[in-house]
Amino acid sequence: MDRIIEKKKWSPKKIALYSGTAIVGLLIFYQLFLSDKRSRLNVEQGRIVVSTVYEGEFQEFIPVIGTVIPIKTNYLDAIEGGTVKKIFLEAGSFVNQADPILELENTNLLLDIMYREAELFQQSNNLRNTRLAMEQNSLAIKAELLDLEFSIKNSYRDFNNKKRLSEADLIAKQDYEAAEDEYYYLLNKRELTIESYQKDSVFRQIQLEQLEASLERMKSNLEIVKDNMKNLILKAPVTGQLTSLNAEIGESKSKGERLGQVDVLDGFKILVSVDEYYLSRVSIGQRGTFNFDGSQHELVVSKVYPEVINGRFEIDMEFVSEEPEGIRRGQSQHIRLELGDPSEGILLARGGFFQKTGGQWVYLVDESGEYAIKQAIRLGRQNSEVFEVLEGLEPGDKVITSSYEGFGDIEKLMLSE
Repeated sequence: MDRIIEKKKWSPKKIALYSGTAIVGLLIFYQLFLSDKRSRLNVEQGRIVVSTVYEGEFQEFIPVIGTVIPIKTNYLDAIEGGTVKKIFLEAGSFVNQADPILELENTNLLLDIMYREAELFQQSNNLRNTRLAMEQNSLAIKAELLDLEFSIKNSYRDFNNKKRLSEADLIAKQDYEAAEDEYYYLLNKRELTIESYQKDSVFRQIQLEQLEASLERMKSNLEIVKDNMKNLILKAPVTGQLTSLNAEIGESKSKGERLGQVDVLDGFKILVSVDEYYLSRVSIGQRGTFNFDGSQHELVVSKVYPEVINGRFEIDMEFVSEEPEGIRRGQSQHIRLELGDPSEGILLARGGFFQKTGGQWVYLVDESGEYAIKQAIRLGRQNSEVFEVLEGLEPGDKVITSSYEGFGDIEKLMLSE
């Protein structure tokens, strides 16, 4: 007898069909709504540099280059011009103070001395003649006064005699009056002669003082000119090294021209050239460091030259402690010149990433170390080693700081061994 066989609702074929459809649907849903759609790029970890963000002391500084120079330099300038007659020492020689270095010859200066000596001799003769004239004039007036005194005495006797005779009516009144007039005339003449002598003496004395003062000035001027003749021999102002000498035999040198320099070797400083952008931020007392012979040495700004030439200005930096042994004049040193006081901040090492992003974003490495994604950041101050991070990163974060060239606009980097 036939048995009715019930048809199964979920056959293996049907189950397999529905299961496959469900899996495909789930994959489509995941791709549409749950999957990471960011563009990816596989990068070998050996091709990149990863730096850790950290919190530390930030010191803003700029790298500059300085030249070692003596702490004290004395320049040799021609006090008087002339032709180079003789050179006693060559550049590079060590000199003691007052050692002759070179000699100039100046015929015009020699002629000037001869003219001034002749003028001085003439003025001396004028003074001598004036004194002689004063003496002669004084003797003449004294002789004239002596004659007047004698004439006054005779006139006085004659006047008294005629006065008595006139009172006795023994002579004519006219004779008496003539004797009286003669007597008073001689008295007035004596007073006038004395007054003239006094005024002439004062005038002659003033004239004599002026001539003496003029003579002294001429003597002083002559001594100065003679000293200039001595200055034609250029001597070392201090003990040191004659580091430069710009002179050749027969060469003409003008007054005030720089002929060389003598460096005092007791110590050195560093002359640093700085971009004019930092002129307002560099002042006396700021510090800097440089490495020499495996050790770090500290410097301090001792002088700022405000004159800007070709977009740069110069500063003098001196050693805070003892100068490093073996340092020599003319050596170039790479210096870190500090700008402002240090402060605490979140720091990120400098790298090639900045050229691509301008400091607006970086690739932040995930904690797993398997990938890195774009992260927006904001940077503040910087120096040649680190950036100051203002926003977007925290201490401990790992960031790719090497160049981003070749990554394009990829948003996610898959890091592989």
